[in-house]
Amino acid sequence: MPQGQPSVVPDDGLTTRQRRNRPLVVVHTGVGKGKSTAAFGLALRAWNQGWPIGVFQFVKSAKWKVGEENALRVLGASGQGGTVDWHKMGEGWSWVQRDLQGDNTTNEEKAREGWEQVKRDLAAETYRLYVLDEFAYPLHWGWVDTDEVVDVLRNRPGTQHVVITGRNAPAKLVDLADLVTDMSKVKHPMDAGQKGQKGIEW
Repeated sequence: MPQGQPSVVPDDGLTTRQRRNRPLVVVHTGVGKGKSTAAFGLALRAWNQGWPIGVFQFVKSAKWKVGEENALRVLGASGQGGTVDWHKMGEGWSWVQRDLQGDNTTNEEKAREGWEQVKRDLAAETYRLYVLDEFAYPLHWGWVDTDEVVDVLRNRPGTQHVVITGRNAPAKLVDLADLVTDMSKVKHPMDAGQKGQKGIEW
């Protein structure tokens, strides 16, 4: 397997191993498809390493069965890799439907409740990998304070990796993150009038 070579070696006093194993904040943002899919791919790698994984699904309905959820739950229960806990928040709507809602108070409260649970788990070092799916939206909408999130993530203990997905990731979060991918859309079947389908979108 080819070994990546960093373009810069910082003068931070860390050994190569210490720097290599530093916990990361990862952000998948942009208008293209694949942000959550890429995050769940990282969860598969973490499971293979035996890491405990916490998935916190913001915004999407608790009734919406994401395809990766079933797969990761089965893997987590198999006893062959890491454990997987899956937490769902939200009231059954997404960014597409936001302007159609008259009152989003309940959704805001649930987003804040979800973040409070993430904070407790980070403090307790419950997981080695956190997938905060669609968490960029509550930050963008001002439901959860970005400054607080940045502070908590910057000062989290241990070796906890955090992956955040969603469009419009705030600049302060992007600045904090170690790895940021902006998913751009070149083409999508919906552009030609084709709706989502099983096995591709869910």
